[in-house]
Amino acid sequence: MNKDTTKFVGIDLGDKTSLVYVIDQAGEFVKETRLPTTATALEREFGGQALLRIALEVGAHSRWVSRELSGYGHEVVVANASKLRLIYENPRKSDRVDAEYLARLMRLDVSLLAPITHRGEAAQQHLAVLRSRDSLVRARTQLVNHVRGTAKSFGVRLPQCATEYFARKARPELPDSLRPALEPVLDSIQDLSERIRAYDQEIERLCDAVYPETQALRSIKGVGAWTALAFVLTLEDPQRFRKSREVGPYLGLAPKRNQSGDEDPERNISKRGDKFLRRLLVGSAQYILGPFGQDSQLRRWGLQLAGEGSKAAKKRAVVAVARKLSVLLHKLWVSGETYQPFYPLRQEAGLA
Repeated sequence: MNKDTTKFVGIDLGDKTSLVYVIDQAGEFVKETRLPTTATALEREFGGQALLRIALEVGAHSRWVSRELSGYGHEVVVANASKLRLIYENPRKSDRVDAEYLARLMRLDVSLLAPITHRGEAAQQHLAVLRSRDSLVRARTQLVNHVRGTAKSFGVRLPQCATEYFARKARPELPDSLRPALEPVLDSIQDLSERIRAYDQEIERLCDAVYPETQALRSIKGVGAWTALAFVLTLEDPQRFRKSREVGPYLGLAPKRNQSGDEDPERNISKRGDKFLRRLLVGSAQYILGPFGQDSQLRRWGLQLAGEGSKAAKKRAVVAVARKLSVLLHKLWVSGETYQPFYPLRQEAGLA
């Protein structure tokens, strides 16, 4: 193909409509159009055209739009908008300006777009199962807290028990005066628990039948099926990381840096990357450091880091263990090794 005919396209995706800005090889304006953010409109605009190099920002629609456009034979790059100061700090920000910048950066150097790779459609569907379960768990927790708080305001303390058994345990303890208000809530909690159990069964099935590599990750006590599956689905390809230690920063578990000269202040973690997986890893780290955590090199390291320090020091230790755990999970995934709670010290030192 003659490169002189290549056109560069920037698309500012909107929920209802998207703005398309096109330039040629010389950087000259070709056209600008606004179209509905629908598969039909995209096919009408881009289907059957010669190769286009298209840039669009990551967002709610970028997954399916990038798949559609790639299916028409175009080169598509999804830009990480959070790293494009030219766009997010622009005082003249508008749909047209954003689309133009995307097109011009695509023409100059793709790396300037800080491109990301969306996970495959099947992985996205399976991750939706995990996120749906998480939403139901959060809703159930909110309802349980409501029931406990309401009962407590009437001088009634409901029994402590696992959340999945709460509705059954709490129902006989409710005073008659509160039954009209709280029994329907207990019914909802029980229904949510049943739906969550159904999700748990589906997650176990996915781990066993579709993602057997999760078994090695689950050999770490404190890493459940949903955390192992979320780790595999989020990273998708373990070979995308040259070293296991790159996983922590990728998930936002490494401290931010602002080093200049002799100054290199300690800062909070970046919190970039997948928030859902990061929260699951922190939960696993809390279990590992908690009273039921298995004795291991990782647990001893984390407890030593926390020491008898302040609440902030213990919180930092949890995050540090979560970061080291992410590295260990990747290492097990790549190597296929069986988890050993006590690695040789020199090997453990290389985990983070």
